Amino acid sequence: MSIKTLILRSLKKNLTNYYLYVFALVFSSALYFSFVTLRYDSSMNKVQASVKGEAGFSAASILLLVIVSVFLLYANQLFMKRRSKEIGLYQLVGMTKFKVFRLLSIESMLIYFGSLTIGVILGFFSSRLIVMLLFKITNVQAVATLHFSPEALLQTLLVFLVIFVLMLLVNYFFMKRQSILSLFRVVSTTEASVKKQSVLELIIGIAGLCLIILGYYLSSRLFSTDTVATNALLGMMVAILASVIIGTYFFYKGSISFLFNLIRKKKNGFLSVQSVLSLSTLMFRMKANSFLLTVITTISALAIGLLSLSYISYYSAEKASEQFVPNDFTFSHKKDLASYEKTLSDHGIPFEEHRIKVLSVPADLSDVSDRPLIFASSNSKYTPISVISTKSINEPPLKKNEMYLTGANDSFLRLTNFKESGTITFKLKKESLKRTFTELKHHYVVSIKYSNGSLPVAVVDHATFQLLEKEGKPTQSIYNGLDIKDNTKLEAANDYFIHQFKPVASNNLSPRVASRIEDVKQQRGMIGLAMFIVGFLGLTFLITSGCILYFKQMGESEEEQPNYTVLRKLGFTRDDLLKGIMFKQLFNFGIPLFLGLSHSYFAVKSGWFFFGVSLWTPTLIVMGIYTMLYSIFAILSTLYYKKIINDSL
Repeated sequence: MSIKTLILRSLKKNLTNYYLYVFALVFSSALYFSFVTLRYDSSMNKVQASVKGEAGFSAASILLLVIVSVFLLYANQLFMKRRSKEIGLYQLVGMTKFKVFRLLSIESMLIYFGSLTIGVILGFFSSRLIVMLLFKITNVQAVATLHFSPEALLQTLLVFLVIFVLMLLVNYFFMKRQSILSLFRVVSTTEASVKKQSVLELIIGIAGLCLIILGYYLSSRLFSTDTVATNALLGMMVAILASVIIGTYFFYKGSISFLFNLIRKKKNGFLSVQSVLSLSTLMFRMKANSFLLTVITTISALAIGLLSLSYISYYSAEKASEQFVPNDFTFSHKKDLASYEKTLSDHGIPFEEHRIKVLSVPADLSDVSDRPLIFASSNSKYTPISVISTKSINEPPLKKNEMYLTGANDSFLRLTNFKESGTITFKLKKESLKRTFTELKHHYVVSIKYSNGSLPVAVVDHATFQLLEKEGKPTQSIYNGLDIKDNTKLEAANDYFIHQFKPVASNNLSPRVASRIEDVKQQRGMIGLAMFIVGFLGLTFLITSGCILYFKQMGESEEEQPNYTVLRKLGFTRDDLLKGIMFKQLFNFGIPLFLGLSHSYFAVKSGWFFFGVSLWTPTLIVMGIYTMLYSIFAILSTLYYKKIINDSL
């Protein structure tokens, strides 16, 4: 048989058995080429100018390259180990190591560059869809065109050529250090299982569970007022990361075996065939792959967490914008307000003006917060706080000596432990003035720019306001806001606003004015780009990690095929075996997924309030999509096991 015939037969066999590896190669190259194409697409200039995304694309390209490189090198290593017996047979019949290496290299080159060619073609045709998606997320008004970039093609070819050379080097050193006998034992030695759990593994298992629980507890206390007040945030973050990552490694190393041994003891050793197939091998396989599973779980948690936080910001953009632009439009100068009002009147658009005088008065807030205020500007017990009158916002008169606070966001409340009621003492020239505040509201009546250090704004009766203005010598400012009465004319009013206050050859409005519609667009543009990049990288990691777990299951199924043959001969049906396999895949893919979701949930929950106003809806959507995509590999793995079971007799 000629070398050419041998290569063609081996190539056909590998394409049949390892189709998902080819898919992963195609997917990786298509994803990388389409992403790099975005950097050289002329239509992306508007995105980068709008949201300053050049640095984001550059960093994402590097991260994407790292993920793809590690995946391809690891997948190549897995397949070399799976083909070790085949390599040993080649040498056993008289082929030298160099000839075997040459055979494998030519075969790998055909598969690799054939997949790369298909991937580049698919990446080219999918690039327009990706650009359209990015424009939609970032609210950029531009036309997405099908663009071929020679620069992107050259960069993709160079990158994947370097990866291929590294793969050849790895294969060369693998074959060089292996003898014929060792090649037949590679799989068995790397997947060796231990039948009895030692005392040390028992301790490691319990320690893993305790460390994960400790990390979760510390994350729940991360932004507590005690932590913030003592400047212990950095130390707490390091402790959480170390606790969760080490705990996850110990969990796979010993906790799985510990928990499954408890199940065995509870059943007094009488396990069904489904339990044997799902638990017995799984508890030792996960121990052998503990480092790999720890990396997959940690990066999955990071991807889910970052995507959840970015989507929380994107989802909450409109609500968050009210902090800075509480009305439809705001103006720093009265002449800008008067000019715009004339424009609206000329076009017959009804409006309502809000002109609010804001005082900045020193106040003692110690009675309303039992912890030191992180927003205090000095060591003095008096902190400047903004004060407005009920008369300026058309609110009903307050009772004597009463007031309320408004404009308190979740991050402020969590960091300061602010009470819902209490006494605030204002500092006057000769004496102090005490007022009881009875309610803490969340809505904003003036922009957060007019508050002091993000503190809520105090709303007092008009008589108190006049007294503070006269006796307190406060700093004064005027907030100018404007609302459009007819919402159907809001878009038209916004168009006039942009035309009037947007300087020529500029992408931004004048700093003296603000529009809520434009502020929401700007926030969603910046957050949308971050969400797009994180989602792109997360999808890449999801596919690559899912493929790696699938490859491992392929190898395990082929090793366990003799066991299925014995069980079939003993009278167990295919359905009996398949039920056990389904439980096994539920654990194989479910445990890393569950830990990744759990880690990301506690990470997001510890600081989500800095990113938006809604936690559950965005987080559950991200976790749901990630779970559905991840489940595809568990289903494919089960189908492959079904094929092995069918072939066992």
